[in-house]
Amino acid sequence: MSRASSQVETYPDAHAAALACGRRILTWLEQAIAERGAATLAISGGSSPRPMFEMFAGADFPWNSVNLFWVDERCVPWDDPQSNYRLARETWLAPARFPEGNIHAVQTYAQPEEAARGYDAGIRAALGLKPGELPQFDVIHRGMGADGHTASLFPGSPYITERDAIAAAVYFERLGQWRVTLTGGVLEAARHTAILATGADKAATLDAVLHGPYDPMRYPAQIASREGSSAVWFVDQAAAGAGAEAPGPEGTPRLKPAPPGAD
Repeated sequence: MSRASSQVETYPDAHAAALACGRRILTWLEQAIAERGAATLAISGGSSPRPMFEMFAGADFPWNSVNLFWVDERCVPWDDPQSNYRLARETWLAPARFPEGNIHAVQTYAQPEEAARGYDAGIRAALGLKPGELPQFDVIHRGMGADGHTASLFPGSPYITERDAIAAAVYFERLGQWRVTLTGGVLEAARHTAILATGADKAATLDAVLHGPYDPMRYPAQIASREGSSAVWFVDQAAAGAGAEAPGPEGTPRLKPAPPGAD
């Protein structure tokens, strides 16, 4: 499958890439609000979106018109340092006084399977979905791991091809940790996808994801990021590789592998 239509924006560092990602998300949300009177956004966690969330906190934006969800969440208490909810709360939602009724977080006090079912049901109720219907989020913000995972869909996960359930509980064996994640079908259905991938440890995988054969079971980050999708990649020079061709705000640079041992 051709990669000619992919949009990749390359920035000097991770901070600049995160801010650019945030600006694009705000643009898409504004468009959704103008067209439909409201917008839906699903966000990811980790450390990379922190500058974006801090920018959101200072933005003059009608957050009362946005319903917020999470792409995935670690099954830890909301005050745990690993909590994706906590990061968003501290850096963005509390400072911006984001409307509490518009926040749809994963209820991680429940057992993982129960939390996934509850999150699935909560999304259906919030968006008025019919049984079996998948949500079409206006914007989904995603990251990518060095192994090619996105959300908490790791290589080989059966939920990569899931088209019925909205959310699922998954066990991350390497860390001995349960997580709740949106499924592959939900990621595919998004109107717009912003993928933030930074750091030299991502370079070799990013090259394979962008330019290699389409195999989302091996590289889940390829979901909704191939030809014909509305995904935009926001990468820093480290992820693009030292020899990336024509880095800049537009285009699809050929990415160089990371140095040996960078994974």
